[in-house]
Amino acid sequence: MPPIHDAKVAGYVATLGALGEDNRLRGLKPRAGIDFVSNDYLALASAPRMKKAIAAAIDTGTPIGAGGSRLLRGNCEEHENVEAEAARFFGAETALFFGSGYVANFSVLTTLPQRGDLLVLDSLVHASIHEGARAGRAEFRMSAHNDPSSVENTIRDWRAKSGTGRIWIVVESLYSMDGDFAPLEELLAIADRHDAFLMVDEAHATGVYGEHGRGLTAPYEGRENLVVVHTCGKALGAAGALVTATRVLRDFLVNRCRSFIFSTAPSPLMAVAVREALLILRDEPDRQRRLANLVAFTHREIAARSGLRSPSCSQIVPYIVGDNARAMRLASALQARGFDIRGIRPPTVPAGTARLRISLTLNVGEADVRAMLDALMEEIRGEAR
Repeated sequence: MPPIHDAKVAGYVATLGALGEDNRLRGLKPRAGIDFVSNDYLALASAPRMKKAIAAAIDTGTPIGAGGSRLLRGNCEEHENVEAEAARFFGAETALFFGSGYVANFSVLTTLPQRGDLLVLDSLVHASIHEGARAGRAEFRMSAHNDPSSVENTIRDWRAKSGTGRIWIVVESLYSMDGDFAPLEELLAIADRHDAFLMVDEAHATGVYGEHGRGLTAPYEGRENLVVVHTCGKALGAAGALVTATRVLRDFLVNRCRSFIFSTAPSPLMAVAVREALLILRDEPDRQRRLANLVAFTHREIAARSGLRSPSCSQIVPYIVGDNARAMRLASALQARGFDIRGIRPPTVPAGTARLRISLTLNVGEADVRAMLDALMEEIRGEAR
């Protein structure tokens, strides 16, 4: 029997070893403890209405799998229904359902921007956006995080160097690791000045911000130069993503997007779940209000603790540690105390900014938050001894 670590896998072994030495080796662990890590912001993933909607759909014959791509027999009534409901809910002309937020971002950026165009990406956008930009036809440049002047200067520099194509500005409305908000009003003004498109990933804002959880792009949905990705696997408690855009852009995606054309359609049952989540947002605004109250409470509690700071004012609360090993030690200590908090290390975040990413959801209450912050302070003080 050949050795496990023979020459064929030696390179993989070396890479894993280097990750371990840098305290960046990852592994899978089951969920345990009080939830301060998930993106299930409104606690819809296990909500009774969601379960009932799925059970009713199964009872009435909704298939588990689509059985094919949307352009073949995989285009089910449930897909059509969730897209129509999403367009109404978000105030967009149309919507298109994808299997995940990653796939949606990748699909848009490898399909709509054309050769000769320019993508201007905020430096902290999701990995799926970076991957879509690398795989697409357009050139791309990075702009300084949440800096409209950097976006505009990048565009002007490209034009000065004979760039003649369309501009695509790509941002998140609420950043997943820092918990800060994009200056959407200023970015839209820049897009208008330069006859550009603005693409906004609303992954962490959909369901949480805007009237009835319509997101931070709610005042602007329906504009011809706006493309929005509404992820369904976070506050909506399901899976998939909805891209809202004009009819012509949707039709272009249906006809030219390879990851849409050649993929089996998402489960019709998941389309049912997403539609039910949108109806819950409309019918139960108290969820959004309760989360806003919990977020405000948490940030007051943080401010009241000397030495404990976070740059965020949202439901995403990073505690910046810096050192990879220390971040993981703190995370392990809090997990041992019964709080599910994970350490985030490069390359997910920039080098030297390893952190605890504390997520606030309706799966916890104020007493849980206070106990978690007390435990964090005790662990920090314990390190200093």
